Amino acid sequence: MGKAARVDKIAKLGGKPMWHSHATVSPVVEAWTTYRTGHAGRWTAEELTTAKGRGTVSVVIPARNEEATIGAIVSTIRRDLVERVPLVDEIVVVDSRSSDATALIARQAGARVVGQDRMTRGLPRMEGKGDALWAGLAASTGDVVAFVDGDLHEFSSHFVTGLLGPLLTDQSVEYVKGFYHRPLAGPAAVETDGGGRVTELAARPLINLFFPELAGFVQPLAGEYAGRRRTLESIPFVSGYGVEIGMLIDLVDLVGLDALAQVDLGERKHRHQGTEALGRMAAQIMVTAWSRMHRRGLATEAMPPSTLLTQFRRGGQEALPNLERQIAVTDAGVTERPPLASLKRAVAA
Repeated sequence: MGKAARVDKIAKLGGKPMWHSHATVSPVVEAWTTYRTGHAGRWTAEELTTAKGRGTVSVVIPARNEEATIGAIVSTIRRDLVERVPLVDEIVVVDSRSSDATALIARQAGARVVGQDRMTRGLPRMEGKGDALWAGLAASTGDVVAFVDGDLHEFSSHFVTGLLGPLLTDQSVEYVKGFYHRPLAGPAAVETDGGGRVTELAARPLINLFFPELAGFVQPLAGEYAGRRRTLESIPFVSGYGVEIGMLIDLVDLVGLDALAQVDLGERKHRHQGTEALGRMAAQIMVTAWSRMHRRGLATEAMPPSTLLTQFRRGGQEALPNLERQIAVTDAGVTERPPLASLKRAVAA
């Protein structure tokens, strides 16, 4: 069939139609989405506890000023997956320089709380979610590590069991990515899949153009995913919002597409950011993708010509009463923590 297969049928993704087009799609991507896509309802906590055997499982939650949601997330995991069924061996909350009661509430709910700065002491200071994730990986001990965002509303433990399912029941799987519906509440109505704007406007075009083997991932930027420690410790963690796309590209290069899977987690409700913040997020994702394009020989330089992002916002501040627009310039450059395994080897030596 050549490099691309014509799609005139409907393939199934998690029990729902996916491909329904007269365009072309890679047969590798089509086969992967059918073979490596699951649904969280496929596995129960009891079944996974049996499948876990003597292995151990950690859940890591990066959190910065999430006092409104962190308690319910930790309590749910502890109640359903620690006390009722011994599936999860530890819950680690990484306090990412919070100024509210995030750490206290998480600790009271039953998590082990570690400070991002304490876990990275002696290393260069870095900003952003990726650094908190790296710190959580360093602080945790499980053979399998699941990451869950700390701003989720109406959290259910099936988020964790869904991510763990493929890893605990199939030894050929090294990493699992979650996907879901992301409702966006507008002034007049709720748009069922209105979330994920950065995915559709930035990440998905980048992936399809330059990393097409990853085109089957429904939500490449999803904050819920899990992997085997040996694999997660073998890749770098981008410090900012490029961490998810960087991780996905690095993993496919390291272990191959067939070792990656995705699971439908249903619906995800969380705090949404404004357009300006999403623009900064998109810029960091593009910078991260650029560095991986360079590694693959798709870009001549290791960094783009500029990492400065100029944005315009409406004025109105007292100091600038006559300006209709204000210019805001931020640096979208990212840094990376090296693979954790490399630091462990250096310390051992």
